[in-house]
Amino acid sequence: QVQVVESGGDLVQAGGSLRLSCVASGSIGSINAMGWYRQAPGKQRELVARITSGSSTTYDDSVKGRFTISRDNAKNTVYLQMNSLKPEDTGVYYCNADVRPRGRGSTYAYWGQGTQVTVSS
Repeated sequence: QVQVVESGGDLVQAGGSLRLSCVASGSIGSINAMGWYRQAPGKQRELVARITSGSSTTYDDSVKGRFTISRDNAKNTVYLQMNSLKPEDTGVYYCNADVRPRGRGSTYAYWGQGTQVTVSS
């Protein structure tokens, strides 16, 4: 069993900052990439940022220069520092972890339950 749990969502004014955290726990052999996705009301889930086990990062163009993804491999944790927030950043933010469970040879994608970020204008 592998669990992924996000935290840190909140209501914030435009221009403000938030830091999201996501921890993977359970029977983990190794974790490859971890990422943050968001889903706005009425829209599909989209990639926000992703980080590999070697700390290579990818960002959606809409968040480049404002958001920073990082990870602590020892703690199986990924963070998303969000600065200069805009109303269009509003949505449910989901964490994804590509995990090889202990004793297994394949990697599986695990998702958290999501954390709400609301940016008021």
